[in-house]
Amino acid sequence: MRRGIAASALVASLALTATACGGSGSDSKSDGPVTITWWDTSNATNESPTYKALVKEFEAANKDIKVNYVDVQFDQAQNKFDTAAQSGKGAPDVLRSEVGWTPAFAKAGYFVPLDGTAALADKDKFQSSLITQAQYEGKTYGVPLVTDTLALVYNKALFKKAGITAAPTSWDEVRADAAKIQDKAKTTGYWGPEAAYYTQPFLYGEGTDMVDASAKKITITSAAAKKGYQTWLDLYSGKGLHKADVTADAYAHRQDAFVNGKVAMTIEGPWEITNFYKGSAFSDKSNLGIATVPAGSTGKAGAPTGGHNLSVYAGSDKAHQAAAEKFVAFMTSAKTQTEIALKNSTLPTRSDAYTAEVKADPGIAGYQAVLSSAQPRPALAEYSSLWGPVGTELTKIAGGKESLDKGLSTAELGIEKLVPDFSK
Repeated sequence: MRRGIAASALVASLALTATACGGSGSDSKSDGPVTITWWDTSNATNESPTYKALVKEFEAANKDIKVNYVDVQFDQAQNKFDTAAQSGKGAPDVLRSEVGWTPAFAKAGYFVPLDGTAALADKDKFQSSLITQAQYEGKTYGVPLVTDTLALVYNKALFKKAGITAAPTSWDEVRADAAKIQDKAKTTGYWGPEAAYYTQPFLYGEGTDMVDASAKKITITSAAAKKGYQTWLDLYSGKGLHKADVTADAYAHRQDAFVNGKVAMTIEGPWEITNFYKGSAFSDKSNLGIATVPAGSTGKAGAPTGGHNLSVYAGSDKAHQAAAEKFVAFMTSAKTQTEIALKNSTLPTRSDAYTAEVKADPGIAGYQAVLSSAQPRPALAEYSSLWGPVGTELTKIAGGKESLDKGLSTAELGIEKLVPDFSK
């Protein structure tokens, strides 16, 4: 995941099957190089320059393939691809697909299974849980490009000033440490994110989730879920705790405050590592602390496993699919993933890309250490779409416009529309 976390539902597309005909609109002349189109959803400022350079490197080594690189805003890409795939016009040959989108688009018939292709020749080199997240009904529809999870990130200098020697391991400790930081360091201790994706650790900490996929049951209004969301909500009120920001620029406001030392703690993912280093508080990279998200009342701590896969469009012809598979193999190779990690400070998905040089980056090393506590998403194609209705209600709850009970009940109705065969 990254900026623009809220994902829209794929309700219409999931009821359809993509046609095998059509194509991406790429050049299909037989007397010249095959031109494939790649929609990249990475950050246009911090990440895409690295990917553009890699495209040129791939083209230099593969004279028979050209790559039309298109940077698509992450928060628009899901709907844009869904629309193009449904119409059979304008979809790219390769999509940088968020892990939650991959099974949904596979279910709709928009992606080609990659098992046994050049794209997945190194399948055993990837973290097995990431391959599982790229699968739908036993087939693999994406190759993991980057992975991520959420962590508690903190300012070591402000902790030291407040006399705090270790990162908090529970939400109660976060509250206590925030008060100490306010008293002794004279700055805000903790600013919690408002987006639905970021509230997952509060559910995991109570041993629950929005739904129980195996039991096909909606659980967002369960006692455990309410307890988790109440803990999240309570962290917007108290000494050293920043109030909820429900404006359109909430994400940017929180990031700016943290990277410039105005807030000592927040919850964030590794997609922001390069931005952390640009802030005045982390010009010395070693000042960035990274810890597992705090535990809930059950003692459990964890955050969702996120990231992006490279997937191949089922509507492209065989020549373009073959070229796309070759490109995917290049982009997810150990050499390329190492280069991406070194330049973008993102986490590789295969162990042989974690070289000594890569692990020398304190941000990458810190997030790699917390990956073991990350929790894969359920095997439910609609899962990432659930954050749409949930996020809408959480914004109202955090802003004081709606009670917790009312908001969760309304969110339950929204989830019910996405998974109508689930009980309550």
